[in-house]
Amino acid sequence: MLCTPMTLSSSVSHTPPVVVQSMYIFKQPHIGGEASSHQDATFLYTEPLGRVLGVWIALEDATLENGCLWFIPGSHTSGVERRMVRAPAGSVTGLNFLGSEPARDDSLFVPTPVQRGALILIHGEVVHKSEANLSDRSRHAYTFHLMEASGTTWSPENWLQPTAELPFPPLYT
Repeated sequence: MLCTPMTLSSSVSHTPPVVVQSMYIFKQPHIGGEASSHQDATFLYTEPLGRVLGVWIALEDATLENGCLWFIPGSHTSGVERRMVRAPAGSVTGLNFLGSEPARDDSLFVPTPVQRGALILIHGEVVHKSEANLSDRSRHAYTFHLMEASGTTWSPENWLQPTAELPFPPLYT
């Protein structure tokens, strides 16, 4: 079979994903705390669901001893149990939780130790956590979250809101 190259016409459009947040995560030796089990969509909610992707880059080896990530395989298909939302204006806390984080069977979690330089993609609905750093070595990581902007509604109840002055930037131009 002969294949011919395809030329994209000007009618084909593509919207790059936007970066909704980024974090530098550092777990210092012996004092780096745990991140309890959660779904990123609890904090970064979209409609439809499944439009947020976490990008986690190991800047140092992430081991069982220094707090690597743990995942529940297949949990991205179970929906979102809990949401963090902005509280009404004038509220003391500023944030509320809707729903509750279900009790999770620890035996379902699978550790994901990786070497420095590894990249882990995290579906916004997958349940994940990390344990405390009990080692003599630090565990540094850089993470950011992307949203497929086209056809996606960013919840106006999310804690993080883009503004005209500071919109969510495209991942690339």
